Amino acid sequence: MVEAAWVQETGGMAISNFTDKDVVEQNGRVYFITGANSGLGYEAAKVLAGKGARVLMGCRSEDKAETAMASICAVYPKADLRFIPLDLGNLKSIRSAAKLVEKEPRLDVLVNNAGIMMPPREETADGFESQFGVNHLGTFALTGLLLDKLAKGQEPRVVITASMAHRSGRIDFDDINAEQGYSRWSRYAMSKLANLLHMYELDRRLRAVDSPIKAVACHPGVADTELTKNFPAVLVSLFRPVSSLFMNSAAQGAWPTLAAATGKNVEGGQYFGPSRNGEWTGPAGEVQPRPKAKRIELAKLLWDVSEEMTGVRYPV
Repeated sequence: MVEAAWVQETGGMAISNFTDKDVVEQNGRVYFITGANSGLGYEAAKVLAGKGARVLMGCRSEDKAETAMASICAVYPKADLRFIPLDLGNLKSIRSAAKLVEKEPRLDVLVNNAGIMMPPREETADGFESQFGVNHLGTFALTGLLLDKLAKGQEPRVVITASMAHRSGRIDFDDINAEQGYSRWSRYAMSKLANLLHMYELDRRLRAVDSPIKAVACHPGVADTELTKNFPAVLVSLFRPVSSLFMNSAAQGAWPTLAAATGKNVEGGQYFGPSRNGEWTGPAGEVQPRPKAKRIELAKLLWDVSEEMTGVRYPV
């Protein structure tokens, strides 16, 4: 059994200039991180494991998960890690993962980190356009399935990873699966706007029933991760040598995730991102999205569509 040894502090200043050095001991805490074998998810998992948390690593590939866990254990031999098979592009896989997590003694924080960026038009196993399907619908389904489990945790939180790309996003309800036309960037931006609409609507619903769960969001700024694998090769080759001048490393890009997941005095509905260079880089702090991300009627419509598409009905 995992013993509770973590206590949320109250009072004090709002979160600012947050880095991995600000993560307090997490003994007894249980985190489920999606996409934990690389990039932001891996870096967050590494920090949390090093602070004593039990980390459930949701990954598509068992081989990659095992490699990531071995890498973490090489630094922190006592790391408490578990691989959870998870493909956010497959509702059957999502339900199976949720059932495995349900069997854990507890769950305190769900970190929805996994996502894809700008692939050619593809469809998920359930026939959804892949970026909307993985980034939003997969996250929506997993969160809904684990909400009751989270409600029993200690100081529970749901963290949803968005992006500055939400600023140009528009939810195309008339062509939700991009069957009439597909733009890699616009569909990515749409999925990231959907992430924020989801978080704010979830926050409203949780507050309405006085739930102990806090729904928050984060974005990594411009981080050097595997998400860039679909960028044009010539662009990557040109900018890679100078990327450190205007991009966070993956470890730095995980700071907003860690702030949202572990920061003291976090309130539902907060959004965290880098604090420098127009939210591109730097330590984490609270940031503000575009007003459209908080549009209640838009969020409610998206919520209804998401429940219909995924078949997942939230208990709130």
